[in-house]
Amino acid sequence: MRVVFFGDSITEAGVQPGGYIAQMRDTLVAENKGEAFDLVGAGISGNKVYDLYLRLETDVLAKKPKVVVIYVGVNDVWHKQTHGTGTDADKFKKFYDAIIAKLQKKGIQVIMCTPACIGEKKGGVNPLDKELDTYSDIIRGIAKEKNCKLVDLRKAFTEYNAANNISDRYSSILTTDGVHLNAKGNKMVAEMILAAMEEMK
Repeated sequence: MRVVFFGDSITEAGVQPGGYIAQMRDTLVAENKGEAFDLVGAGISGNKVYDLYLRLETDVLAKKPKVVVIYVGVNDVWHKQTHGTGTDADKFKKFYDAIIAKLQKKGIQVIMCTPACIGEKKGGVNPLDKELDTYSDIIRGIAKEKNCKLVDLRKAFTEYNAANNISDRYSSILTTDGVHLNAKGNKMVAEMILAAMEEMK
């Protein structure tokens, strides 16, 4: 089963030692399932949903995957603050819908991930929490509408930080900087996506 991981810098780093894709590969090998799966990283730093749409043919469809894991949305929100760019919510849904349509037309199964966080403080006080929740809701809606598997990282990270971020830090609980995953964050993502893949068999 070839699985392509389609996303931004979080996914680009996922193939490195300790990254969530590398951890998934290690787990599958330990369970004697390594030869049954081909995990392929297709993450590029800075990518937003529009970038994914533009490189869908060359970076995903050309590899003929059985499953595609889409993990995008952080930059669509974050870059509005940091770069003065980003993606409006209606356009985000439009391009995401178009990606799903092209994948499903080829008979490819899709696992959709909500963006985990932009800051780890509890209680919805990070500056972009509200907007990130809106974009996560869009992804949840598309997953339900298109009958795609959902890995709700936003929900999982929010709940984990509510229970474990005692000092109310902006980062260093599941991320290195409020966005990119640390060892614990990579482990959580790896376990959640593996569980979704197991359910798809």
